[in-house]
Amino acid sequence: MPPELPPLTDDERQTYEWQLWVRGFGEEGQRKLKASTALVTRLGGLGGVVATQLAAAGVGRLILAHGGNLKPSDLNRQTLMTHDHLGKPRIDSAARRLRELNPRLEIRAVEENVSPQNADSLVAQADIVFDCAPLFSERYALNRAVVAAKKPMIDAAVFNLEGQIATIIPGETACLACLYPEEPAAWKRQFPIFGAVASTAASIAAMEGIKLLTGLGTTLAGQMLYFDLGNMRFDRLPAPRRADCAVCGHLPATPSISENP
Repeated sequence: MPPELPPLTDDERQTYEWQLWVRGFGEEGQRKLKASTALVTRLGGLGGVVATQLAAAGVGRLILAHGGNLKPSDLNRQTLMTHDHLGKPRIDSAARRLRELNPRLEIRAVEENVSPQNADSLVAQADIVFDCAPLFSERYALNRAVVAAKKPMIDAAVFNLEGQIATIIPGETACLACLYPEEPAAWKRQFPIFGAVASTAASIAAMEGIKLLTGLGTTLAGQMLYFDLGNMRFDRLPAPRRADCAVCGHLPATPSISENP
């Protein structure tokens, strides 16, 4: 029997009033968000906006993982960072600003990037994972952890004026290793990007997570959303599972929602 959802306070009803009007969401959807824990890895141009949107929507608990100090080159896209925090840990600035936005929010701030050493423990604490890391080593570590734990993950990536979002549900959809069996040879830690491009991908990723957590609408499960803001083109591409995938191929196929129209 599923646990009882937490009630909403009058203050929460006032704060979330406009989204409570969304058809198919209502108080039950808001209570599901309040009961949920989300892991967001990296709080840069992608993860910072994902975390902001989840906090604004009323997710009850965020686990934030990001190491390193703030640099001037971060400020064109990392919306949780401020100039007065240069040289200081980015995780501290992010946690402070999210608490200012939503003082009801419970935050666990981890001053580490995801690695094979911490991925399993981080994923174990969450109901859903948002992969916003720039390095494939981090993304692969998260992917292995969510497949092992059978937790859903929203994977988001950007480059130049392009972005892509995939919803990963272990046993139902392709995992990241199905989509990228090997790390792209030309991929680098630093790449051209506008903050607005990252924010676009991040907002879509956050909405995907909200839908998964609450049962609202239809998700991208089984597909990848690709966009190019240079020509304002959006496409949904097939993202089939690979039976020979080294990470998720052992999972039995589950009748699922993965074949969306």
